[in-house]
Amino acid sequence: MASSSTSKKIHADATDDELTEHEEEEEEVNLQHFDDFTLASSWERFISEIEAVLRLWMSDGPNNLLEKGAVLLEDSGNLYKVKSEMMYAMKSYCMEFYFRTDLDDDAGKLADWSFDLHDLQLCFGVKEFLVIAPQSASGVVLDAPEASKLLSAIAIALSNCSSLWPAFVPVHDPSRKAYIGIQSMGTVFTRRFEADRIGSQVPVKLMHLEGLYELFVSKFAYSTLDLSVHNFKVRFAMKLTFGTLPYDEDAKITKSEENLTGEESSGTQWDDDCSWSQWYSAEDPVKGFELIAIWSEKMIQNSMEMAELENASPHDAEKWLISLRPEGSGGNRVGFASELHLLVDALEMSFEAEFMEDFVSAAENPGSDNLQSSMVIPPPTVRDRVLKELFIEGVQVSDFPDSGYKTSRAIKGAPLGSLFAQFCLHSLWFGNCNIRAIAVLWIEFVREVRWCWEESQLLPRMPANGSIDLSTCLINQKLQLIAICIERKCHLNEDYQDCIGSLDQIDSMSEDESVVGDDSFSLQTPSEDFSGKVDRKPEDVDPMNDKSHSDLTRRGSAGIVDSMMLLKSHQSMHAPYTQEPPLMTEDMHEERLKAVEAFGDSFNFSAQLERDILTSDMSAFKAANPDAVFEDFIRWHSPVDWEEDNELEGIKSSASSAPDIRKSKESWPPHGRLSKRMSENGNLWRNLWNSAPAIPASEQKPLLDPNREGEKVDKRSAMFETWPIWGSCFCVISVSGIEQPSMSEGQSEVLHYLETLKPHDLLEQMVCTAFRAAADALSQTSYGELKQMETEMRQLYLTMASALRPLQVNRLSADSETFEDLRRLSVAFEQVEKLLALAASLHRKLIQAPRLSREIFSDYYNFYIQTKGKSLADDIGEREFDMKQEVKDHEREVLSNMFVPPTANQSWRKVLSMGNLLNGHEPIVREIVFSLRDRVNGNHYAARSGSVSQQEIETYRMYICGTSNDLRVSLSVVSCD
Repeated sequence: MASSSTSKKIHADATDDELTEHEEEEEEVNLQHFDDFTLASSWERFISEIEAVLRLWMSDGPNNLLEKGAVLLEDSGNLYKVKSEMMYAMKSYCMEFYFRTDLDDDAGKLADWSFDLHDLQLCFGVKEFLVIAPQSASGVVLDAPEASKLLSAIAIALSNCSSLWPAFVPVHDPSRKAYIGIQSMGTVFTRRFEADRIGSQVPVKLMHLEGLYELFVSKFAYSTLDLSVHNFKVRFAMKLTFGTLPYDEDAKITKSEENLTGEESSGTQWDDDCSWSQWYSAEDPVKGFELIAIWSEKMIQNSMEMAELENASPHDAEKWLISLRPEGSGGNRVGFASELHLLVDALEMSFEAEFMEDFVSAAENPGSDNLQSSMVIPPPTVRDRVLKELFIEGVQVSDFPDSGYKTSRAIKGAPLGSLFAQFCLHSLWFGNCNIRAIAVLWIEFVREVRWCWEESQLLPRMPANGSIDLSTCLINQKLQLIAICIERKCHLNEDYQDCIGSLDQIDSMSEDESVVGDDSFSLQTPSEDFSGKVDRKPEDVDPMNDKSHSDLTRRGSAGIVDSMMLLKSHQSMHAPYTQEPPLMTEDMHEERLKAVEAFGDSFNFSAQLERDILTSDMSAFKAANPDAVFEDFIRWHSPVDWEEDNELEGIKSSASSAPDIRKSKESWPPHGRLSKRMSENGNLWRNLWNSAPAIPASEQKPLLDPNREGEKVDKRSAMFETWPIWGSCFCVISVSGIEQPSMSEGQSEVLHYLETLKPHDLLEQMVCTAFRAAADALSQTSYGELKQMETEMRQLYLTMASALRPLQVNRLSADSETFEDLRRLSVAFEQVEKLLALAASLHRKLIQAPRLSREIFSDYYNFYIQTKGKSLADDIGEREFDMKQEVKDHEREVLSNMFVPPTANQSWRKVLSMGNLLNGHEPIVREIVFSLRDRVNGNHYAARSGSVSQQEIETYRMYICGTSNDLRVSLSVVSCD
């Protein structure tokens, strides 16, 4: 029994031992896959976190980083950025990796001074790099031990990843732009970086190139050496930036005072000769230019060479570049577009009243809540000055050049130089273009027009002859009609006075002395060409032939047509006086057409009017040529419908040149025939000829019936006697005497239309005319050969024609969406206006260098067009335009002349402390790169490999940027450690 229990106990002990060994083996297996970080510090965990992020970025590569959301940096070319956030010691840090996709490009080479480099690339000559900084308000590490510890952490992580990326930590105050950095260059060399800035009190020695050169040499030469006598092969490159001075107001006043003796004053605005200067003075969009002179990399051996280089002229630089400094877009720009926007607001408000007088009396009516009482009405002195400029005597529409763009006529407005267009442009600046100010000015405007009519004063800025242009707005047509009538009224008044003085002589004339065949009253002077010239000399007329039939009386003859005779009677052909075509505005045409339709006539109104005119001409021709036939009328009125035989053309030509009319009778009658169109049976012209009576124009019924026009006249016109109207103005002259001319009812209708015009009808025509006139004024600006500007102006006219079409067809209502379209149109107008101002300024400043003007504007236009779709508040001021253009050798003198010597008032502001002056101007920025290259051969830290021993590296590099009051220095040093 004892042995049995003993054996069980031994077995149990053995089993326990096996279990213990088994558990120990399992624990050992588990320990093999367990990383114990309980003993690691927070700094070591921070390094591990940095290392993990770096390995991820290295494995992804540039292409995958782009797919994962890398951000392209603006104004830095092909440079992208990714970032990662991490924590250390209860602080949050952000690590950013900057990389390029074109790895083959030598991004760190500064011989060409690339302008799309990042600040750290320019300072230290690196390509890809890391930046780690705290996520704080300053974004820099203010504590020096913390900065060193942070840089050590990222250096260890980069070493663990075998990465050659340089890393930087921003330190000190943010305004100093200070950095410290490190880069592992393999197993042998390490490069260290340091940058800092002096914001004031720059040592005098460091203001000159010689002192900066010695500063660089002191970083690698022994301190006991005399640097001025030792030679070092230092590579040197320099870039100088000059800026044109801003416009000096003090100098302007001084020069203006000096030029009171009569010399030409230079104290004028830049846009005095621009087309918009009559209405406003625009701020110069060109704030100035920056001229960049570049010296490419060269070898400097001692400080004496640097002293000589400081005295060199910028003209000795290898390359010149010019950069435009456009004016910022801050604040509201004053121009046509801003006032047109206010005019659109006035149009929207015009639906709130029935008559223009209601807006004038709005301030006196307390119940007009919708009308803003804050709308300012200028004082009467300003109103009188505007009216004086509008109705200045002797100014006609021909004195104002019209726009050269044919698409301008697609906008139903008034021409730029016309009276109504000038009224609209004046309204833009009258009382901030509010509806009340416009109403006051319009009422006074109509009073002036009525005064011109009643006093027989010619209407200024309106053509007093010709036909009415139906492509313009209705107000301009009415003003053109009344201008023509005033001019004719003045002539008739003169004729009336002349006739009164000779009335006794007319009564005392005998019947034999009076001329029966010719009317003394003429309605239209014959044109210069009646298929032959009018001969007014009575000695050239053969009285035997002209009055061979005593029973036929010639009436209404304007004179003999040279070398043309009647086919049947062989008499000289006489050109008749004819009625002028009726002068009708667009609404008159529409009313007559409605009247014809109301009576149920099926013929076309325009065709009927032409038929009436043709019948009138036929009747007048028959009265002047009693023996004429239909073929004679065709030969005079429509020579293209008379076909002559070819073999007799030479005879006709010689007969036409003969001084004696009787010589042409030798080859009479002419051999010819009517055209096929005139020879057809039932021809309308022949039918009209057969039915037309022989009546001179003075006895015919006027083409325009004034009776119906008189039904629409003002009540004031009822006091006047009804007179027949010939082309809207008529004066009755009878054989027994002459009566005084009177105001026609057509003119009462015109004045009545202007006085009772609805506010929204007036504002609609004003908006169309103001947009067209403003665009026409801008289009007259001289800006050189800029194709982009030509395209923008053409597109603006097309946009305006489309946006203004609802106003031209009277489809506008108080709640119409057209108002928003018009406001968008004013935005588009402002964008073109800005570009045009820039083009004009560039053209004037670079008129001797047109290529530069074109290239700079092209760059700016391409830059501007990218943000053209944005609103005015989000203009391109958020991005800085910094594109450069290379200056050719023959253009350098032109740009040099832009840097005029500073005046006495400008000189005291700066103490010239730097060299390389350009016409007395020191550079606003000077950038210098010193570098020293060395071979690693013979260095005990170098490997024995032949490739390494022959490698040349940049051991020292210093970038210096600044002026006499500001100096920034960036240094990189390669060491073996």
